Amino acid sequence: MNVLLVDDEPLVLEQMEYMIQSIFPFWTFHKAADAVQALTINQTHKINLAFLDINLPGRSGLEFGEDLRALNKEVEIIMVTAHQSFDYAQQSIRIGVVDYLTKPVIESELHKVLSKYQESGATQNYSNLIHHSLTFIHENFAEKISLSDIAREVHTNPTYLSRKFHEEVGTSFSEYLMHYRIKAAKRTLTTNTNWSISDVAENSGFNSQHYFSTLFRKIEGITPKEFREKGK
Repeated sequence: MNVLLVDDEPLVLEQMEYMIQSIFPFWTFHKAADAVQALTINQTHKINLAFLDINLPGRSGLEFGEDLRALNKEVEIIMVTAHQSFDYAQQSIRIGVVDYLTKPVIESELHKVLSKYQESGATQNYSNLIHHSLTFIHENFAEKISLSDIAREVHTNPTYLSRKFHEEVGTSFSEYLMHYRIKAAKRTLTTNTNWSISDVAENSGFNSQHYFSTLFRKIEGITPKEFREKGK
């Protein structure tokens, strides 16, 4: 399941991803700050579900939703808004919005909206081998783990697991683990603001603060400290 999150507030995007991922850990998330970025993502990924903030810079979430629907007839759209209005409701009906969420998004309301996906069994189509491997990564990412560790856990050969992992997930084990750790670090930076950068690095699976900060900046374009300040 490819999920598109569109909001011009970086912290909202991180919180939404975190809350949804707690229910559907194997969904793939794509985040955009405006309609231009979101359209680029839609060109390279088949989006199944989109959460669109109504008040976006440039084209509104409703205008973008109309564009998205024209390009992707099967996408399901959920609008996220700070306030309801009759005009919004009319436009939403026209483009086939399936549900609403009101800001600030409450976790219990989000779970309620997503409950139908649990009931329908809408999950990423991974084999049992890869499903178990991903579960092991998600539960142990803060520890020192290797492909061989996971291969032993799922009772297979590391070479075979490496090939299957890349085939099904679309990236290598090491790349996936690295990006998962960075995502975990981003959550920690915004939720545990009293932690030092060294603490964040260690609790995200990095044994070197310098390596963590260098990698974080390479991937995110800013330092961990700047990311934390931006989210405040």
